[in-house]
Amino acid sequence: MSENQSELNQDKRVEKETTPQRGPISQLLCDEGLAHTVNKPDHIGIEIINVVPDLLIEIVSSLKSHGFNYLECQGGYDEGPGKKIVCFYHLIEIKEYKKGSKPNEVRLKVYLDREGDLKVPSLYKVFQGSDWQERETYDMFGVNFVGHPHPKRLLMPEDWKGWPLRKDYVQPDFYEMQDAY
Repeated sequence: MSENQSELNQDKRVEKETTPQRGPISQLLCDEGLAHTVNKPDHIGIEIINVVPDLLIEIVSSLKSHGFNYLECQGGYDEGPGKKIVCFYHLIEIKEYKKGSKPNEVRLKVYLDREGDLKVPSLYKVFQGSDWQERETYDMFGVNFVGHPHPKRLLMPEDWKGWPLRKDYVQPDFYEMQDAY
């Protein structure tokens, strides 16, 4: 075997080791023709699937039709200054389980360019429980949920400037409440 061929085989092996393998949920979405990418599973083995905003409703609706009937959590986080703002969704299959068995779970992530248009479709029509969770993500990170029935601040005053949980947020010296009483 030549030296170049040996290096090529080693490069393929490294690529295979670093490229996450599709899990059963990702494969299900592929079989339905729904485009996505995968991350490596989290620390307890739950599949993490990356979704573009335009396909979020379609993918979540598909997962719901396949038994993922509970949105356990929706939230956001900031990867750091100059990096992405991420919306995440944790879906669970709720059904009757035998003692010792675990529910099927999947995590979806939508990566948004912080300098771009921070818009994601609202899941309110699919999971009404997303109402306050999406409002909190808007309030803390500035992600706009298109189609949300009541898009306004939840935790901060209506006239608050900025998004407090972004890592590039500069806290004001004071906040003057107007017309408080």
